[in-house]
Amino acid sequence: MTRFPRTVVLALLLAVGASAQTTTIIPLNDTGQTLCYDSAGTVISCASAGTDDGRYGRDAANAAGQLSKAGAGSAGFDFSKIANDGSVLPASATLGSNPSDWACTRDNVTGLLWEVKTSSGLRSSTHTYSWYSVDATTNGGNPGSLGANSCGSTLSSYANQCNTANYVVAVNAIAPALCGYSDWRLPSLRELQSLVDFSVPATGGAPTIDANYFSNTDASGYYTTASNYWSPTASWVLTFSSGKFGNNLKSASNHVRLVRGGQ
Repeated sequence: MTRFPRTVVLALLLAVGASAQTTTIIPLNDTGQTLCYDSAGTVISCASAGTDDGRYGRDAANAAGQLSKAGAGSAGFDFSKIANDGSVLPASATLGSNPSDWACTRDNVTGLLWEVKTSSGLRSSTHTYSWYSVDATTNGGNPGSLGANSCGSTLSSYANQCNTANYVVAVNAIAPALCGYSDWRLPSLRELQSLVDFSVPATGGAPTIDANYFSNTDASGYYTTASNYWSPTASWVLTFSSGKFGNNLKSASNHVRLVRGGQ
């Protein structure tokens, strides 16, 4: 399958899904792709690689030592660890439930704040959910599935219906608020795609994401807020085994990573 540069994918998504009357410029991460190739797939110098992704953008600037970062991260990515209490932490911080323990990651390029999955409890990376939303502006006329108990009985207050809407409500009800905020939501497709790091070999089994800042990431599918316009029984899902997106039925079990901040 052809892999298009993220800027091209963004333009296509905007053309399909955005209002023709409104154009919004949003910050966008680079892809993490730092190598360049010839037509035979052989690695070549990016200086003679024409329009290869690895020749331009934040990734190339980082490789040349010309990129300043507020935090750290692989290639051109720039992340900061955020504590449960909302304070900024050093890159060496570890996950935990104490106020000063790492719980979220801020993308210093897009300005988005992301939930970091845990190994147990409500936000465990092993839990899966169905897609559900009663918002007619986003659900395409199909609210999806209420789901079953696929999240370790962590949504018992919601009849153990493990769906995206109940998970969002449950995380926003955490007291004290997760990383100081209670306006967490499902990400859009292009927001979630901004985390994909294509420098991670998809064939290696590892998720295509910076594991130093997004630990406990499963390599399989994560839900986005977008319904499939042409088939509203399905929604858009991004799979971190490859960094590619596709459609799953809303009744399917997939992972969830919440985000907050401007779209």
